[in-house]
Amino acid sequence: MNSPRMAFAAKMCHRFLRRFHPLLNQCHLVRSVSSLQKLEEDVRAEVEAKNYVKIPDLLIPLESCHSSNSNPFSFFSSFSQNLQVEVIDEMLQSFIPLRPRSKPKIALSFLLTYTLQSSHPLPIALAVLQRTLRSGCVPVPQTHVLLTSAWLDRRRLSHSVANVLLEMQSIGYHPDCGTCNYLLSSLCAVDQLAEAVKVLKGMGGAGCIPDLNSYGIVIGAISRARKTAEAVDLMKQMVVKYGLTPGQGTLVKLFAALRANREIWKAVEMIELLEKEGHSVEFESYEAVIEGCLEKHEYVLAGKVAMGMTERGFIPYIKSRQKIIEGLASIGEWKIACAVRQRFASLKS
Repeated sequence: MNSPRMAFAAKMCHRFLRRFHPLLNQCHLVRSVSSLQKLEEDVRAEVEAKNYVKIPDLLIPLESCHSSNSNPFSFFSSFSQNLQVEVIDEMLQSFIPLRPRSKPKIALSFLLTYTLQSSHPLPIALAVLQRTLRSGCVPVPQTHVLLTSAWLDRRRLSHSVANVLLEMQSIGYHPDCGTCNYLLSSLCAVDQLAEAVKVLKGMGGAGCIPDLNSYGIVIGAISRARKTAEAVDLMKQMVVKYGLTPGQGTLVKLFAALRANREIWKAVEMIELLEKEGHSVEFESYEAVIEGCLEKHEYVLAGKVAMGMTERGFIPYIKSRQKIIEGLASIGEWKIACAVRQRFASLKS
């Protein structure tokens, strides 16, 4: 085991997995050491016989017990690295025809945990992750921590994002957007936001063009951290460079962050950019921007946003409408106040 990597994983596990503690204690179906040893022997026998398709059924008793201390694939550590890769590849290929697709879920889960905790986790763990996701399975929660640890350990060797991803080709696999998106969500889950941004920007070099989910994961995470400068830059890149339509959930998070940071002019400029590029902005985002304007006493700007909002069929909450009119009147902008009031009235507000 790589001690710095495992130390990092242990630290992050303590923070990230506390809320999953009850789930990780449900190991009531397999209690004795002898039964675990027997299960591992049975799995090893099927591996040596290359009867990989029988393994998922063997592991059914472990369905509610996922522990790195009782991994049925731990005997792989006695194999050479090349043999491990060969066997795991054969196993993954044998799982593809199984139906339902999720049948190898337990086997893939333990296999992913084993490879991520092995001395050479990448690129083989990425191949297991890819097969897991393509099987419609969701990795167990601690995968976020283990994957982040393995990824950062590899990146510390000065490998670029693209090069690490392209190492999958050396074992017959190709990186894809789904695998990269899970990596992004893992990095964000353990607050490795700077690395997540690097992966987002570098994954295209491995042939994985970022999609709507890629940007949504990262923009959402850095918005929650109120790193608005990076969030705005990524949103512009997403909309202008790639022509992607941002999800409304992502926009709400970005506008909430801009409001919290009192960067309301940036928020208004973002609305204008989105509309210029032909993307709709929904009610919740407009309302957040208007409330941000009012909090900063930017009444003229609030009126402008409200007018634009009504043109798209939305109308601010009554309290916001009252504050806009009163605010404009308080600074002597009677003409604008009357125009805004008439607009609200025309919509039978």
